[in-house]
Amino acid sequence: MGDPLVFAHRGSSADLPEHTLAAYLRALDEGVDGLECDVRLTRDGHLVCVHDRRLDRTSNGTGLVSVRTLAELEALDFGSWHPGCVPPDGDELPDESHTRLLTLERLLDAVLAAGRPVRLLIETKHPSRYGGHVERRLVALLRRYGLAEPDPDALVQVTVMSFSPLAVRRVRDLAPGLPTVLLLEVLPRWLRLGRLPFGTRIAGPGVELVRARPRLVPALRAAGHQVYVWTVNEPAELDLVLDVGVDGIITDRPAHALARLGR
Repeated sequence: MGDPLVFAHRGSSADLPEHTLAAYLRALDEGVDGLECDVRLTRDGHLVCVHDRRLDRTSNGTGLVSVRTLAELEALDFGSWHPGCVPPDGDELPDESHTRLLTLERLLDAVLAAGRPVRLLIETKHPSRYGGHVERRLVALLRRYGLAEPDPDALVQVTVMSFSPLAVRRVRDLAPGLPTVLLLEVLPRWLRLGRLPFGTRIAGPGVELVRARPRLVPALRAAGHQVYVWTVNEPAELDLVLDVGVDGIITDRPAHALARLGR
């Protein structure tokens, strides 16, 4: 087995505001294999890269993402809360790549413009007031970009993830060719012998679950699955996932993971 893939979790989010274009461009510059993002639907049907249901933690707004229009969200500052948003010399104001809401369309444009191989992990967030409409909008957008039916020769490869088994099944029904990841925070009773449901081939356990269940990764791999682990930030966590032999490392600090791998 070769080195695992390194994915930037919400971009290089330890150094720059999460889910901003600047954080993703930094990760690409650092040499990551792929990027990870979360998507939610706005009130007027746009997919935006925001993790939380509420705006309070990562913007100067309040309330639910899902009740705002794209125009309302575009008026908010999504970066100034983060220490990395302020330039080191303190003499300049951050540009909009550090503070502007990132739509999934803008992220796809940036990834395609990179002109190099990039694997993009897109997590659909649930529960959502829009239910399965999230996956339907996502697949429709990926079709528009020519990314819903993977081409092994294409530079950009998309994988869809969710903690919701129903969302994963929805993606498999809408776009059977798209790889899917079932994310795991705890070990479900139905996950026996490492077998995943709905034709899913990739498991996404959290690093704490991997630590608590040392037999989990070997069982998943023995069943023919790949394993992507989140969110691997500390040196001891990197050692753990490398020792058990994972296929992908999702991290807020991609440069550290790449350095650990000698890349």
